[in-house]
Amino acid sequence: MENIKRSMDFIQNLLIKRIDSFFSNSEKELDFKSISVPKLKKDNSKFWQFVKENKLSSEEFVTLMLALIPHLDPSFLVNIISKKIPQASDFNEIGGIKSKDNRYFLPTGETILFLLGGSDLLEKSKYRYLFSTDHLFSKKGILHLEKVKFGTPKLTGQLILDDEYVDLFVLGKENLPKLSIDFPATHLTTELDWSDLILPNQIMRDLKEIKDWVDHNSTLMNDWGMSKKLKQGFRALFHGPSGTGKTMAATLLGKKTGLEVFRIDLSMVISKYIGETEKNLSTLFSKAENKNWILFFDEADALFGKRTIVNSSNDRYANQEVSYLLQRIENHPGLIILASNFKGNMDGAFTRRFQSFISFSIPNAQDRFKIWQNAYPKKAKLDKDVDLMEIAERFELSGSSIMNVIQFACLQALARKSNLIKKQDILIGIRKEFSKEGKVI
Repeated sequence: MENIKRSMDFIQNLLIKRIDSFFSNSEKELDFKSISVPKLKKDNSKFWQFVKENKLSSEEFVTLMLALIPHLDPSFLVNIISKKIPQASDFNEIGGIKSKDNRYFLPTGETILFLLGGSDLLEKSKYRYLFSTDHLFSKKGILHLEKVKFGTPKLTGQLILDDEYVDLFVLGKENLPKLSIDFPATHLTTELDWSDLILPNQIMRDLKEIKDWVDHNSTLMNDWGMSKKLKQGFRALFHGPSGTGKTMAATLLGKKTGLEVFRIDLSMVISKYIGETEKNLSTLFSKAENKNWILFFDEADALFGKRTIVNSSNDRYANQEVSYLLQRIENHPGLIILASNFKGNMDGAFTRRFQSFISFSIPNAQDRFKIWQNAYPKKAKLDKDVDLMEIAERFELSGSSIMNVIQFACLQALARKSNLIKKQDILIGIRKEFSKEGKVI
């Protein structure tokens, strides 16, 4: 935290000098360019690494610190300002807003421009680029100005530092967002490894194609100059019956490539109110745009299904939602995976823009045998009349169904205070799985 402490001292001195300069009788105000920001000491902290890797300019460094300080010491700015300007509430040039719950001073875009340019309009205008959509801060989702009411000057919006960057700088790690209205997605993790994924060779080759994109896309687009010829991002469709490994494949793909995987909760995204679905999706995509995450839309038919013939205003708005989705997916720079039980349910406008289609199916007898072998726990024993190969050949089950059977059989054994799994337990478990689909043994 030494670098952050030194940076806070610098901001304090800069703010005092700017206020003194503003109220001085001199016609020439303080020139920000004449001030040197502190040289940070190499300490391998996330804060030092961020400043170094992004090569922040002096004004970018000041903006970042002013956004971070309220999270470290909420009273820091108000203490300085109140000492220098007793009637600070009448000093509009410094901008800022008072927090609703207390009297803390929260910086706005106006505060940044005052700190950098004083009262010189031409000088302050040079720093408006800090809040443009093509700036580093916006592109990487680092900080932004809070949206204001229509017609209100943009710069009056509060300076907001993304929560993940607050955690990164203060705690040294980036905490992943939790499921909420603002972020309708669940983080997927698994203790399984890539070797536990039992799928046909063709599917494994298709998954490797996606992994190759993750590993080499940056080189292809930047070093090989293909960014002008290829659209950013990668879109894949996993289709096939339930329980065939679509979610597990997406999760293990993230684990294999080192990317976080988030499954989108469509029940929280889709709204019956006009415009709300687009709003929810906009928030989601904006949050994920620069995070290098995998977005996994399970049962995507509900959101990416075929557009309908327009017979009513509801149909028109539903089609607008699909069109909006198409635009956001096409412009998303990361990896998006859609999962559907039936490929034919998907809108052709989406599927034409996918780079990869992977068809998941019920595993064949040999693959089912491997799943049965790997499924039951090491502490359990199979009764002598249990022939896993015979069971695999006889009963056509998905990987998910096999796991359900194993769970049932193990619980039956434990209820008997035994570690022996009997054939009858397995057959009853299989019968239960078949009954879900209206089948009988």
